[in-house]
Amino acid sequence: MCSMENINVSDIVVSLNGREAGQPFVVVAVEGEYLLLADGRGRRAEKPKRKKVKHTRLIISSGGSRVAEKLWSGEKVTNAELRRELLSCGSDTEGGMQVG
Repeated sequence: MCSMENINVSDIVVSLNGREAGQPFVVVAVEGEYLLLADGRGRRAEKPKRKKVKHTRLIISSGGSRVAEKLWSGEKVTNAELRRELLSCGSDTEGGMQVG
């Protein structure tokens, strides 16, 4: 389980509990002990999943990507950009993290 200070906007986390267990998400916002998560498919940028930090695990702390820059500056991020970000970081939004 992660502590709050380890997870920031634009990081990639995997859900540990619930229907989406094992699926990777991009953190689009942090609200106290909750994260707002989106993957660009099932959880779109317009309606992110609200999940407690303790129910996620940090996979990649991404800071230099275009998506990260847009999220940090408050610009709108498209669902296609979220999907691309997850794929470029070695995750598969349909079946969880790729092993290898």
